[in-house]
Amino acid sequence: MGRVARNVLRTGTALGLIGCSIFAVGDARAETVLDAMTKAYQTNPQLNSERARQRATDENVPQAMAGYRPQVNATLSVGLQSVRNLQVDNTIVGATLKPWVIGVTVTQTLYNGNKTANSVRVAEFQVQSGREALRNVGQGVLLDAVIAYMNVLANQSLVEAQRSNVAALRETLDIAKKRLNAGDVTPTDTSQAEARLARGQADLNASEVALSISQAMYAQVVGVMPARLSPAEPVDRLLPRNRDDAIGQAFKAHPAVLAAGFDVDVATTSIKVAESSLLPTITLQGNASKSSQNDSTLGTYGQDQASIVGTLNAPIYDGGLGASQTRQAKQLSTVSRLVLEQVRNQARTAAVGAWVSNEGAKTAVSAAEAEVRAADVALQGVRREAAGGQRTTVEVLNSQQDLISAKARLIGAQRDRVIASYSLLSAVGRLDVKTLSLKTPDYLPEVHYHQVRDAWHGLRTPDGK
Repeated sequence: MGRVARNVLRTGTALGLIGCSIFAVGDARAETVLDAMTKAYQTNPQLNSERARQRATDENVPQAMAGYRPQVNATLSVGLQSVRNLQVDNTIVGATLKPWVIGVTVTQTLYNGNKTANSVRVAEFQVQSGREALRNVGQGVLLDAVIAYMNVLANQSLVEAQRSNVAALRETLDIAKKRLNAGDVTPTDTSQAEARLARGQADLNASEVALSISQAMYAQVVGVMPARLSPAEPVDRLLPRNRDDAIGQAFKAHPAVLAAGFDVDVATTSIKVAESSLLPTITLQGNASKSSQNDSTLGTYGQDQASIVGTLNAPIYDGGLGASQTRQAKQLSTVSRLVLEQVRNQARTAAVGAWVSNEGAKTAVSAAEAEVRAADVALQGVRREAAGGQRTTVEVLNSQQDLISAKARLIGAQRDRVIASYSLLSAVGRLDVKTLSLKTPDYLPEVHYHQVRDAWHGLRTPDGK
């Protein structure tokens, strides 16, 4: 019985040590959290769909700039016409004509109340807002990758801890049975040990289920199933020095705030677009055509025409439509300013919350480490005293449960510590490829913008589709 007790004591010691260093020792061949973030940045469907959405937003600019360019239309008509003309001398002249007309019309807008210029400005502000929205989505995807990575890593550690716990509980049950056979304990002790073993097996099963779920979430975010994961460290070197600094950075650099600011510019400029419907429009139109057999009087056989016409259209009354659209645009501008203020408040709250959570996570890790050390020492002492007959089986089981509970809290605290640091980096708007030095090219939305901004024609996208 003394040999078994020593084996159990060694098992309990190992259980206490598992997890205390799960985020401290790495494997050079294992995947790192930065690798997971890189894969997510490259392959995540949500992020790629937002990139495609931004490329579609870029097309608003050349669509608006089309107002500066001439509109050219060609016409061609061909037909069959039967004609009977009654002359003044009561004679009838008839013929079957095959008329055709071909022509070209060129229309150039010279002035439209600055609608085109303001529409281009609106489109450019939309592009800038979309870029910040894309950057915000990128931050969210990178943070999701960190959370998924840490959940898998923590659940793997928790499964190992629960397995060690089940092994220790089996050893404890064996000791109780041996002592029961020797008459040192009652059947109550073995029943208690069996109950705790069943509970430990249930906890192990729950941990394995949680691990499988976290692995599936990892595959959803990163794009591949997790393999061997290496420890992750907090990014304290990249974080603000204090809470006020965090708030200041969030106000200046968070993409949601910047996007809302550009939305204000969009709404303000849209007022001028609406007002343009109340101003005159000047257009210049050139037309050239050639026709044949289109005279039903049979007086001419063909006709050539060319013209240049300038037109001034000045709205006098449109039923109040333009005025209503202008008032509506002003109200939407007010809405955008209030939304900007709301987003700024949300950014401030998020920055404060992330800062406090990060500081609290540091304290939680320190407390959990101290709890595990104390619980491990207590378990070893209780086991030695139980081997000497000074402790009961249930006291050993309780002490072991205290240790595994402390271990689970430590694993959770270490996971939360890393996630909290990345969350704070996201809250101040700096969770990106450049800041983290990820080994992947940064997606530059302005590349596509410049490819299509001045495109006069062409149906293919820059990627050849």
